[in-house]
Amino acid sequence: MKPWRSEGFVRVVLAAAFVLLAGAASQLRAEAPAARSFSTAGLARVSAFLDGAVAAGRIPGAILLIQQHGKPALYRKFGQRNVATAQPMTDDTIFRLYSMSKPITSVAAMMLVDDGKLALDDPVARYIPAFADVQVGVPEADGKLALQPLARPITVLDLLRHTSGITYGFFGSSPVRRLYAEAGLFDGDPDNAQFTERLARLPLAEQPGTLWDYGHSTDMLGRVIEAASGRSLHQFEKERLLDPLGMRDTAFFVADDARRPLIAEALPGDWFDRPVAGIIEATAPRRWESGGAGMVGTIGDYARFAQMLLNGGELDGRRYLKRETVALMASDQLDGGIAKNPEFYFPGPDSSFGLGFAVRTRAKPPLPAGEYRWDGVGGTFFFIDPADDMFVICMMQSPSQRGPIQDELKRLVYEAMGR
Repeated sequence: MKPWRSEGFVRVVLAAAFVLLAGAASQLRAEAPAARSFSTAGLARVSAFLDGAVAAGRIPGAILLIQQHGKPALYRKFGQRNVATAQPMTDDTIFRLYSMSKPITSVAAMMLVDDGKLALDDPVARYIPAFADVQVGVPEADGKLALQPLARPITVLDLLRHTSGITYGFFGSSPVRRLYAEAGLFDGDPDNAQFTERLARLPLAEQPGTLWDYGHSTDMLGRVIEAASGRSLHQFEKERLLDPLGMRDTAFFVADDARRPLIAEALPGDWFDRPVAGIIEATAPRRWESGGAGMVGTIGDYARFAQMLLNGGELDGRRYLKRETVALMASDQLDGGIAKNPEFYFPGPDSSFGLGFAVRTRAKPPLPAGEYRWDGVGGTFFFIDPADDMFVICMMQSPSQRGPIQDELKRLVYEAMGR
């Protein structure tokens, strides 16, 4: 038996990694200089930037939270949540999170790892048997696909770090991506079990563990959570994570008609001309609970989640994850044998990927190494900076401005700290 196939071997390696990461984090806390603080003038420039983006018609509005040492350094609401109705941004405005759902699902999975009910080296087929016989699609010169057997099983670790070979069908034009786009994966409102059964009928885009490939891996992880916990994904997250953290408005759709006016909307013309990752409407009840893209929530809810992670898995005296588990999630999990397609490697050239987050592995002044983050295609983004004891969340609905505003805002935030 090869060492990677040995469950005991991998558990021992992971346990040793936990210890080393915890020790390294402790040493870093002991040796690192005190976190920098913000200047009033610098924070004013941050606010002025978003005021300008609203005034110029780039975005309808936004809510920004910069939190350091457990307290807001800057919290402001900008513009409107819906220009058609002239409703202002409010604390209870609800945003479509899209891929900012992924960190929540990843944390839920790692809670089961901490519980001993799930292991990173578990084959996915243990929880979704249809994936035992999945094959890999290899393009041939004539444009057809040859099918190859798996070189090794897809594991839970692969789902967390996007190395499963499972892709998306709404971007790119490879033969496998076209199959995903044409497969009717979302027809008829499937539940998570039915959705993953449909995925299992499609070939993988590459062999597991060979390429970081963004796709439905976290949706698959949601089904694994269901199988391991005996609950639906939302039930498990609600009982173990959302309700205890006080994330009352975070769900897979807005069920209360009275709360629908609270949903933030994009400017006319700045939205998608077709469903992204199968998500159509934030108010539509559906059985499919997309752990990869399906959640909605408020900035206050996500701030509780981010602060828990920044605290090393604990908030208000309650522990959600072991400190060493958070350290593992926020560390580089793409070793030298995993390729990074430059066309679709969304963490970027200065970053790797952990378990649910991009992780900055090289400082890119003024941005520090060690920051971990993710965003949503609808415009929301967040990052956590342990060295400066800080996290930042920006909520807006503007797909076209997500990248430019994120880049400029991060630069301004760190300049306001004197970096």
